[in-house]
Amino acid sequence: MRELKGIEEKILDRALYLFGKNGTTNVPIRSIVREAEVNVSAINYYFGSKDNMLNYVKEFYLENITQAYAALYDSSLSDEEKIIKCSNEIIEYSLRYPGVLVMNKEASSAKEKSEMDLKIIEKSNEENKKLDNILKKVLNCNDEEFKYKRTIFMASITYPATNEDGDYNKEIIATVEKRIIYIKNLIMLLKGKN
Repeated sequence: MRELKGIEEKILDRALYLFGKNGTTNVPIRSIVREAEVNVSAINYYFGSKDNMLNYVKEFYLENITQAYAALYDSSLSDEEKIIKCSNEIIEYSLRYPGVLVMNKEASSAKEKSEMDLKIIEKSNEENKKLDNILKKVLNCNDEEFKYKRTIFMASITYPATNEDGDYNKEIIATVEKRIIYIKNLIMLLKGKN
C-alpha cells in the first residue's frame, strides 16, 4: 500500500479521512485544511483547485486498489491464502483511509461520470470479479449460495473498519495478526466448518 508523506500527501490523507467521516467527497476546503493543519493556499499551491485535489485522491485510490488486490495474482499462494492476504489489505486500507469506500460509491452513482470515475468503476469491477472467482472456489458453493456468502464476506471485511460506534470491532482487526485470525474464522464460518 502506498503511504502518504509530506504536506501534499497529508492534505490527501486528511481529505480521505473526512470523506469517510462525512460519507461524501463534498467536504468544504476549509474543513480539509483545518484537519490537515495547513492554510487554504496549500490547496492551490499543491493542486491548483479542489477538483484537481479530488483527482489526485482518485489516482491514489486507483494505485492502492491495485496493490490491495495484488495477492490475487500471486501464483505462489493457494486460493485461500490469496483471499486472506487480499482481505487483510482491504481492511488495512479501509482503516487507514475510510474515504476510499466513499470514492467508489460516488464514482458509481455519479450521473455524469468523469474519466477518473470510469477508471475507478472499471478497476473495482475487474478486481472484484477476480476476488469473486477465487472466493467462490475457496467457499466451494453453488451460484445461489455464493450470492449470500459473498455479501456476508464483503460486509464482514468492510464493516469493522467503517463502524464508528463499535470500537470493539476495530480491536479484533487492530493488527495484521488479529486481522488474519478474523479472516480465517470468517472463511471457516462461511464454509460451514467450526
